[in-house]
Amino acid sequence: MTTDPAASAAASSPSTRRAPAGAAVLREDVTEAIRAAVVEELASVGFARMSIEGIARRAGVGKTAVYRRWKSKLHLVLDLVGAFAVDGLPVPATGSLYGDVRALLEVMSHVLRHPVASAVIPDLLVEAARNPEIADAVRGALLDGQKRMAEGIVSAAVARGELTEGTCPDRALDLAIGPLYWRQVVVRDSVPGGYLDELARSVVAGLRAA
Repeated sequence: MTTDPAASAAASSPSTRRAPAGAAVLREDVTEAIRAAVVEELASVGFARMSIEGIARRAGVGKTAVYRRWKSKLHLVLDLVGAFAVDGLPVPATGSLYGDVRALLEVMSHVLRHPVASAVIPDLLVEAARNPEIADAVRGALLDGQKRMAEGIVSAAVARGELTEGTCPDRALDLAIGPLYWRQVVVRDSVPGGYLDELARSVVAGLRAA
């Protein structure tokens, strides 16, 4: 019997080869169980004492299920933080500095109400003070998106003549986010009606006075 070389080559080519049976498929329900276990583990023992073994045990899965998704506990926690980070959200464009600041505050207030914020961020910041790798990772996960939004707001306000050239976006971020973080994450107090309006006015006044 004669074998056609072309047919034989086609059958063994990568484009026609079947995926191996039993290839790993990451089940979403397992992924969510692990994420929930991380939040519980952080609340129970903190980041420093948290372990992949403890997370897997709490989630009811093997350690390999965790390592298939994240290579370390830091990456796992940063994935959680990324779930409510503002990176990727559009810069507010209301047409006024007050409107843009008010919109930013609304977004950040919503972010800080997320359960992960109170369970994860304070503990991560403590660890970041001791570990440069964690500090860099947290800065990227939490601050980059916020800084981009603040830069966009200040740049648009300067172009409209509402702020002077050289106004510092970091100052805008400090004035806006600092009070919110203190109230919602540190003190864990609610945001009363009208608070965001008043805070937005204070931020605008502070930037104009700088």
